[in-house]
Parts: sequence; C-alpha cells; structure tokens
Amino acid sequence: MTPLRSLFAALLLPLCASAAHAQDWKEIRFGVFPEYPPFESVAADGSLQGFDIELGNAICAKLEVKCTWVHNEFDGMIPALRARKFDAIMSSMAVTPAREKIIDFSDRLFLSPTSVITRKSANFGDTPQSLKGKQVGVLQGSLQEAYARAHLARLGAQIKAYQSQDQNYADLQNGRLDATLTDKLEAQLNFLSKPEGADFKTGPAFKDPTLPLDIAMGLRKNDQELRTLINKGIAAMQADGTYAQIQKKYFGDQDIYHE
Repeated sequence: MTPLRSLFAALLLPLCASAAHAQDWKEIRFGVFPEYPPFESVAADGSLQGFDIELGNAICAKLEVKCTWVHNEFDGMIPALRARKFDAIMSSMAVTPAREKIIDFSDRLFLSPTSVITRKSANFGDTPQSLKGKQVGVLQGSLQEAYARAHLARLGAQIKAYQSQDQNYADLQNGRLDATLTDKLEAQLNFLSKPEGADFKTGPAFKDPTLPLDIAMGLRKNDQELRTLINKGIAAMQADGTYAQIQKKYFGDQDIYHE
C-alpha cells in the first residue's frame, strides 16, 4: 500500500468505527432501583412493574431494540452508569445542576414537583415563610432534605429527617409533625388518595433551582447518539398516544408531563 493510500485508510478508520457504533444499539440496558412504586417495583412473580418500566419498554419497542433492566442501588446509579454497567438510568431521576455537570439527560419523561403536606385544618399556610417554628419532616438524603436544611431551617422551621417517607406520614398523622416536604406526585399517590390521608392536603409546588421539576433518563456525556435515539423514542410515544395510555393507567386523568 502506498503512503497516500495508507493515510487515506487511516482517515477512514474513525469514520467506519463511528458508523459501526451508530448501528450497535440492538439492546439498551437500563439501570433501575425498583423500590419506588408506582414508578418502579418488583411484582410478586419477580418481574419489574411500574410507570418507568412501561415507559422504558415502550421506548425500546419504538426503537426496535431489546430492553434489559439492571438492578442497582439509587445512590450508586451515576457511578455505575459511568462504569458502563448499563447504558442509561431509568429510575425517576431528577435533573439537577449538580448532576448535569457529571452526566447528560434525555428529554423530559415527567414532572415531579415538591410541595408541603399539611392537615386541612392547619392554621398556617403552605409557603416556606409560613413554616417558621413548625416541625417539618423530610426523607433522609433527599433533595427535599437539602432544601429544607438550607432554606426552611434558616426561616425558623425545625427539620426532622426520616429513613422512609411512610415514617413522615405516620408522624404527620399522630401530630409529631406539622408538615412534610416531599414529592407532590408521590404524596398524592401513596398518601393523600388513601383513607389515612383524607384529612391532609398538598400545597403549590415550591420553586427553587435545588428542587427540580423534570424527571429524565440519565446518560453518559459521550453517548450523544444514544441520547438522540432515546429522545426519538420519547417523541414517538408522545406522538402516537402510547405515553398518554401509560399515564392514564397509573395516574388517571392527571397530567404529569405538562407544567
């Protein structure tokens, strides 16, 4: 081979590799922490179920690729993604500025606002300022805890962290808490819609950069082809009504996509 041909062949190699890489997505491996119903959980037969699971499977169907689900602890999701244990995080992950420095995100999957849950008979409001001097419960390690300690505590609220949101609700019912700051959608599904939540209400969404609304799929920074592919699948679900069908199955007439 002449030097000129050798040079030409060398220049072609990255292009060929890139083309091959673009066609390699026969399978997408999703990382999931299946302990957050109704978004992701393990059914009695051991299979995965939930809103995120059905969305992920529908995206794969639109893209005509195989879906594989990889169980992973939530607090280790980003390190596992970067270590290539799976291709994307599909586990109700909120889009935050801190996370965006490390990974990329797909287009929106759904909205998950934060709000305060109080008794309907409470003699105080549901704004940050109204929680001065109140006992406010949060989920330990959550975005809500970080916000509460940074902002509500400064306003005079007493912050109490719990290992589970159910413990928050229990202490809210027995009067040990005046309010709990939590994911509004989770509260509506797992507490307010049940008999034990009948005497309680949710306030408007708290607006703060540390309390993001968007939930999306987490992706590695250098996987732009996969990001484009997944966004194509999300758009296809929206366009043909698949998203609306899955949303209705889990949330009735509630719109969890639009602000």
